Order: sequence, then structure tokens, then C-alpha cells
Amino acid sequence: MKKKLEPINLLYPTPTVLVGTVVDDTANFITIAHVGIVNNARPFLISLSMGKIHHTNTGIKENKAFSVNIPSESLVAETDYVGLVTGKKVDKSKLFELFYGKLKNAPLITSCPVNMACRLHDTYDTPTHDLFIGEIVETYADESVLDGNAVNIARVKPLLFDMSSKKYWSLGPALADCWRVGMTIKKKNWG
Repeated sequence: MKKKLEPINLLYPTPTVLVGTVVDDTANFITIAHVGIVNNARPFLISLSMGKIHHTNTGIKENKAFSVNIPSESLVAETDYVGLVTGKKVDKSKLFELFYGKLKNAPLITSCPVNMACRLHDTYDTPTHDLFIGEIVETYADESVLDGNAVNIARVKPLLFDMSSKKYWSLGPALADCWRVGMTIKKKNWG
């Protein structure tokens, strides 16, 4: 039997990322779990939903650039900390070793196994959040998480965020191959 709930968002878990930009000439980061894929073709676009109160939003709007850094399980304390303190009061740039690609206002975190530098493509204003759409300009990955040129997500060990339990989760083992496991049903029903 199903129980009717209030209308709540249950699209969790989602990947947890560290979003970086420059604010007041200083690299600044925020922990965000409301990220999404807008499309998977050139130009590659991703979305970030960020509360309007965040200091990082100012830098994204001014510089038209940001980074999306995917931390591994080993960075859970640092990732949580970055989301607990504001860049208005704390210099979070000292927490990480940084590097930069083409976009000089999109600081990238060396200790994160995957990094994407994004140019701001569009901003949507909602009553409580800024929805930023970014075009991925450059992607970096530690060689240790690669199989050829493909990122092996099991080696990345990304942090997953769940709002219901208010916990970070880890990735479990792969269950099946996409675009293959369903073929058993297709063949059974339609030959």
C-alpha cells in the first residue's frame, strides 16, 4: 500500500560537488548537491541550483565563470565544512591546493579527482534560488580514475547527498549494463 506524502522532492541521492569561483579577488567554494545535466552533446551544459544568499553566487554572476569539482569519499569532512561556513567570513581558498585552466576565475581543486571549468551560459531567477547554467569548457581527471579516456566512477568514489536522511552516501557496486539489461525484456516480449 502507498502512503500519500506532501509534495516533496525525492530525487536523491545526488552527487555532491564543490563549486568554485572568484569573489573579491579570492577563490571561494561552496558545497552543492543540486546539480544536473542539461544536455549531453556539444555544447555540454550543466545546471546548479544555489540559494540566493550564497556568497559564491556573486562571483559567478560577476565573472561569468565557475568550476565544478567532484570530491571523493576521502574529502567528506572538507566538503561538509565548505558548506557550513560562508566565504564572507572565512577564506576557503586556503583549504585546498588549486590550479587554473583557461578560465582564470574558475578555481579547480587538485585533490578532487574530477574537475570541470564552466563558462556561465545563462541564469534563471527563481524566488529563492539562482539557477546557473554553465557550459563545460574544460574537464580534468586524475589519471588514477581513468580507463583510457573514460572516467571510472567506482575509482572516483563520489560523495552522494541525501536530503531525507541528511547523510553522505557512497556509491555501491554496478548493477547492470545500461542499454543492455532491458534487452532481455524486449526480446521476450517483441522478439
